[in-house]
Amino acid sequence: MPRATNAPASRERRRRVIEKAKGYRGRRSKLFRYAKDATMKGQYWSYRDRKVRKRDFRALWITRINAAARALNITYSRLIEALAKAKIDIDRKVLADLAVHEPATFKAIVEKVRPA
Repeated sequence: MPRATNAPASRERRRRVIEKAKGYRGRRSKLFRYAKDATMKGQYWSYRDRKVRKRDFRALWITRINAAARALNITYSRLIEALAKAKIDIDRKVLADLAVHEPATFKAIVEKVRPA
């Protein structure tokens, strides 16, 4: 009995990997062995960095809020504590956006929570 190689399916599988590696430099986009490693590593990084992106944005928001708050003589941690005590439920993303684009509104929020 002749040996069956499953050639059409194997070729299709390899073609899909090569398609994913399109745009990579050199042999990483041409040869299956290297394209397989490159795409696996790329998928690992993209999964990992979807998590890291959230972390980075939160750090950016905190930095922006802290800078704007310090300009109004209050620290970031005191501001967040005062917001919690005053039961003002506003997330850091929106607060950072207000600090950058609408300083007057941000100042009003700080003045409202300052006694708390």
